[in-house]
Amino acid sequence: MAGALDGVKVLDLSRVFSGPWAAQMLADFGAEVIKVERPGRGDDVRHQGYPMPAADGAPGSETSSFVAMNRGKRSLTIDIAHPRGQALVRRLACKADILIENFKAGDLRRYGLDYASLAQLNPRLVYCSITGFGQDGPYSHLPGYDPIFQSMSGLMSVTGVPDGEPGAGPVKAGYSVSDLTAGFYAVCAILAALRHRDQISGRGQYIDLALLDAQIAAMSHIGMNYLASGQLPARTGSSSQITAPFRAFACQDGHLMVAVGNDTQFQSFCGVIGLPELAGDPRFTTNPRRAAAQAELSALIEPAMLARKVADWNTALQKAKVPCGPIYTMDQVFEDPQVRHRQVLGRMPHPRLGSMPFIRNPIHFSDTPIQPGLPPPLLGEHTAAVLAAELGMSEAEMAQLRAEGIV
Repeated sequence: MAGALDGVKVLDLSRVFSGPWAAQMLADFGAEVIKVERPGRGDDVRHQGYPMPAADGAPGSETSSFVAMNRGKRSLTIDIAHPRGQALVRRLACKADILIENFKAGDLRRYGLDYASLAQLNPRLVYCSITGFGQDGPYSHLPGYDPIFQSMSGLMSVTGVPDGEPGAGPVKAGYSVSDLTAGFYAVCAILAALRHRDQISGRGQYIDLALLDAQIAAMSHIGMNYLASGQLPARTGSSSQITAPFRAFACQDGHLMVAVGNDTQFQSFCGVIGLPELAGDPRFTTNPRRAAAQAELSALIEPAMLARKVADWNTALQKAKVPCGPIYTMDQVFEDPQVRHRQVLGRMPHPRLGSMPFIRNPIHFSDTPIQPGLPPPLLGEHTAAVLAAELGMSEAEMAQLRAEGIV
């Protein structure tokens, strides 16, 4: 069955996380994605993460970080520092609908692979540049990695243990949130530009996306809280700054996240935990009052929550329609009945790893369901096939390129 982006061709010149994440999502949607990598070493993320287990259980040659970002693609190795390698990329760009790159600002201009150069050859090309700080401004020349944008966006200032408590201080989110947030924004922008090209202008366009901008935008509700009140948001651990009780509570055998969103849920929550009198306490009758007095409220709730196990509270509160959920470790995530029912964890064949686990795209289309597609490619696995199919190259021509180290 055809995918939603069937017939769309993507040239993926990106590395590490943000760009490959965006290109993988386009591949999930049915686009044909050609990943261009350096001969010999490939994408840096091929050397990050844990070795994936091979079919015999021994550590394999592929890494967890690479396979998480690169399914559905074909790998082509080209030395873009060489003029003949640049010429190959230009020829491929002439046949592409979309190009994604995350080199430092201006880097590809010296190779003639920038938007201005390629748009002359292919005016329909949608060209997405993902950088740390954007194409202009005082920081545009600087490299950047996810923790920098977690810190500079303000995310780390609101993440971590509150001041005055043991272990207080800013904390980085547990995954590369800035990279993946930028990847999501990139997909949105690319699809909007593609729609504009196909329905309105007939021309592609350039997309300048910065990780710093994207992470600040993703925190808009926190930023607007500050802009509205003038008050700097503080670290509140697992708690909310505007809603209560909205935090993790220790139970006999672990922690349960409780997310009471309105007064009715609070009344139900108080009844379940055996403290119905709290619902009528003037300090806690409305959400703004609970948020303002959540230290006092938490001190009253905490002893009650310690009386039972996580699963017991989870069942009782869910029955009362109080939003809650256990704080899982990753092994527990994949064993949860809802996660198993939704088939979040899938398997696909891999030429070296045998049957390889992967985490499915979470989107469920009614008419164009997402298929597993190609497994994450081996380095240069499809070089010959791509050069032959896309550029009509003979084996003799490719042998010459290989001899010169260009592919």
